[in-house]
Amino acid sequence: MFTDSHCHLSFPELREQLPVILEAMAQAQVERALCICTTLEEFEDVYRLAHDHPHLWATVGVHPDTEGLQEPSLDDLLTRAARPRVVGIGETGLDYYRLGGRSVADMAWQRERYRTHIRAGRLTDLPLVIHTRSASDDTLAILREEGGLSASSSQTTSDGAVSRGVFHCFTETMAVARAALDLGFYISFSGILTFRNAADLREVAQFVPLDRTLIETDSPYLAPVPHRGKTNSPALVPWVARQIAEIKGIELDAVAQATSRNFERLFGRVLAS
Repeated sequence: MFTDSHCHLSFPELREQLPVILEAMAQAQVERALCICTTLEEFEDVYRLAHDHPHLWATVGVHPDTEGLQEPSLDDLLTRAARPRVVGIGETGLDYYRLGGRSVADMAWQRERYRTHIRAGRLTDLPLVIHTRSASDDTLAILREEGGLSASSSQTTSDGAVSRGVFHCFTETMAVARAALDLGFYISFSGILTFRNAADLREVAQFVPLDRTLIETDSPYLAPVPHRGKTNSPALVPWVARQIAEIKGIELDAVAQATSRNFERLFGRVLAS
């Protein structure tokens, strides 16, 4: 019934109790999950999860906030993306939240890394999994520039390829949501949507069409209310769906079906690999 479009089962908090987590997913009717890669060093662990479990899939990418580890080349991403059950590029994007005394200009390395991922997404025709925090203007501008996109996603570049994907764990403004939708992207909501201080985000969720909405846990982080503060897992993604159902005034089953269908539509290789 439910699909967790973004989780980190390779992280130690979850990997060490994987059998328990998989059983909890089954009990909660979470039929599948996408395991997100954040470093090249981590990729083999992420890929093994997808390889070993028929209801899990993988991405390849290096998180924008990761420093001091292997920098991804275009070939690094393309080679790994060619493996079966790898269905997306990311997580990628920009994060200016923790500058640590640096300026935005100092984050050129992060912007170049993001460009590399966008190029990989276009060359593989795989969707991007985009992270943006305190950097939405640059995130959108570079996506348009490298992704062959305009304010209207009906326009393409001369090679005919355009970027597609999802803005994951969305916490940005209504204006950013509208811009992402105008580019043809999906928007994914996490347990943050259930937090008491997330009234503005709930307004965004009400605005985003159901046929462009995904749900996620971003586990092991951001457990939804009533589990806030505990270790998150894909079994808790129904709580995000419940919040969306309440916001939109529709049945929970409608949210479960629509978000799973959207996941299949975006990550088209899911059912084929």
